[in-house]
Amino acid sequence: MPAADPLPAAAPRVLRVAVAAPLGELLDYLAPASGAVQPGTRVLVPLGRARRVGMVVAVDQPTALPAGRLKAVAAVLDEAPLLAPADLDFLLWAAQYYRGDPGEALFGALPVRLRRAQPLLDDRPLGWRALPGAAAGVDAGHPELRRAPRQRAVLALLGRTPQGLTDTALRSALGDCAAPLRALAGRGLVQRCRLDATAAAAPAAAAEPDPPPILNQHQAAAAAAVATDAGFGCFLLDGVTGSGKTEVYLRLIARVLDAGRQVLVLVPEIGLTPQLRNRFARRVSAPMAVLHSALADTERERAWRAAATGSARLLLGTRSAVFTPLPALGLVIVDEEHDLSLKQQEGFRYSARDLAVRRAQQADCPVVLGSATPSLETLHNARTGRYRHLLLPERAGRAVDPEILVADIRAQPLETGLSHALLTRMEREIDAGNQVLLFLNRRGFSPVLTCHDCGWISECSRCDARMTLHRGRALLVCHHCGLEHGQPVQCPYCTSPDLRPLGQGTERVEDTLRQRFPGLPLARIDRDSTRRRGELERLLAAAARGEQRILLGTQMLAKGHHLPGVTLVGILDLDHGLYGSDFRATERMAQLLVQVAGRAGRAERPGTVMLQTRHPQHPMLSLLLREGYGAFATAALAERLEANLPPFSHQAMLRADSPQEQAALDFLVQALAAARPLAPPEVEFWGPAPAQMERRAGRVRAQLLLQAPTRGLLQRVLAALLPVLRGLKAPRDLRWSLDVDPQESL
Repeated sequence: MPAADPLPAAAPRVLRVAVAAPLGELLDYLAPASGAVQPGTRVLVPLGRARRVGMVVAVDQPTALPAGRLKAVAAVLDEAPLLAPADLDFLLWAAQYYRGDPGEALFGALPVRLRRAQPLLDDRPLGWRALPGAAAGVDAGHPELRRAPRQRAVLALLGRTPQGLTDTALRSALGDCAAPLRALAGRGLVQRCRLDATAAAAPAAAAEPDPPPILNQHQAAAAAAVATDAGFGCFLLDGVTGSGKTEVYLRLIARVLDAGRQVLVLVPEIGLTPQLRNRFARRVSAPMAVLHSALADTERERAWRAAATGSARLLLGTRSAVFTPLPALGLVIVDEEHDLSLKQQEGFRYSARDLAVRRAQQADCPVVLGSATPSLETLHNARTGRYRHLLLPERAGRAVDPEILVADIRAQPLETGLSHALLTRMEREIDAGNQVLLFLNRRGFSPVLTCHDCGWISECSRCDARMTLHRGRALLVCHHCGLEHGQPVQCPYCTSPDLRPLGQGTERVEDTLRQRFPGLPLARIDRDSTRRRGELERLLAAAARGEQRILLGTQMLAKGHHLPGVTLVGILDLDHGLYGSDFRATERMAQLLVQVAGRAGRAERPGTVMLQTRHPQHPMLSLLLREGYGAFATAALAERLEANLPPFSHQAMLRADSPQEQAALDFLVQALAAARPLAPPEVEFWGPAPAQMERRAGRVRAQLLLQAPTRGLLQRVLAALLPVLRGLKAPRDLRWSLDVDPQESL
């Protein structure tokens, strides 16, 4: 009997892996011999002479490499996938659209610890448990507690709940228990431990959420429009400052949570997070997670896990939260959608606002973009019917729009940037018991220090910029690269002691105000005064309670804060936005002016805004003040159309930088020569040219702009160009990056 033919060898299983390294492509590896590996699982893979963490994005893939050249996965790091197939699809789509490295996009979406070969944190809550027998006969068994009623109460409560209680549960039942718990632990009666997830609830019933206010007709119509829309739809909630956009959000959130689904709310700044978190907590009883960069790594990972497992129903976060897995996503909200902070400017460059729209489309749910000053791109989408335009034209309640006054400060004497008209108005409001807010988007004492004898000025040795004087810390600081020097006592060039500050920042204005209004409570809110953790939240809460009569700050004060006691807003200087080199400068100026002005008169007392300017007759400023942001946006869009600028075209910026003087420009000249044959005639190239700030942090920078009439055409050109760019010869110390849909020239 002839021998049977041997069975053909089974084809090796091939995994497609995104490695946490700037490779620009996915790599193929052999799957381990035992155990199935699913997409979304982290693996340890050999790369060169090292091992790197990777993420499996597909299994059983065809490969162009012969089996003998494929390396095997060294280890599987997760028992179950961290990312679902929908999460992988979304992240890989984002990497493709923004032309980023797949590994950079995927691992940037994970908590910091999980970007390395570390296991998931134990996500069981921390809490307290009474030791066996400790709570039996509290008074009889522990006579030393008879004079410690707080300790007795804590021990008795833990005795009735042997599974243990979290700090939150104990605080909810008995108030602050930190000191009694330390004392009980010292007596050996209680212990700190991990609890089962079911132990997180307080034994007392949770407080009832605050009752919702009655919506006005515009709020009700907006909420109904989103609520009745089945599946994906993009809505622009365009409401004047103080119109109650957050109340519309809350109604929509409640509806989605009642349906058993999750909600993602994105905000541009950390400073807005505590305010919204507290307001949501008063109105929403479902579990909520918060994600932003000020949290410790373990806090962020626990919040990420709570959202990814579905135990957190509401996720509130800054831009990177758009990547967090949400298995039951039913609504996406982007507050202050116009804000530049929603665009990532380093590493993997993406727009959280635009990705939020894509995320909602993938989840087949509504997305709401809210703003009092919508970006021109979003407004164009709404006016052309791509987004549904919902208007809130009136302030909520009995609040009325503030009166706007223009103070022409040409040839006018100023007291540290403050005009006589503004100081007089401030005195009137303060005497009436009201609060005043002053806005100056320049921190520090003065933007430059100069020698009165020889003309020396405090320039940064690493940037094409001047160093700002921070007199409180006795430092000269470069706000671009972070370089610091001690404040000199004499000119470093001619040794003259006659050094003088020129111009003013918030620190200098604060000094003047304290002299002008001695003893009056005043708070300065900028990046310097809020360095300590929790300080921004404390200052804003005190401001909302009316404890400070004068508030002075940068744009940290301008974004969405509700300050009911403010009746006068003084804007000291916005003129730099009227003639900026960036074509978006006027738009940013208008948005900032309207947002700052919106802090005035948000309660029952009427508000006034005083704008100091040396260009009161500038046509776009006049239009904005006379007819409002809508009319300004219409005129600005007409200018963009005539100039063929976004949103009527689509751009990508290729940037390069190097310590060498000419290297960045030389690289971009090569890039332009390579790009022209790949692009049809309708694709325009602007540059190469030096960056707006050519030298920064010791590196010389240049840029090349690509512009196409359609997004699809631009993407096709970029797809063909990227492999060519990676093959260009360049010095080892040269860096280059591609920014799709850039929001500013750097």
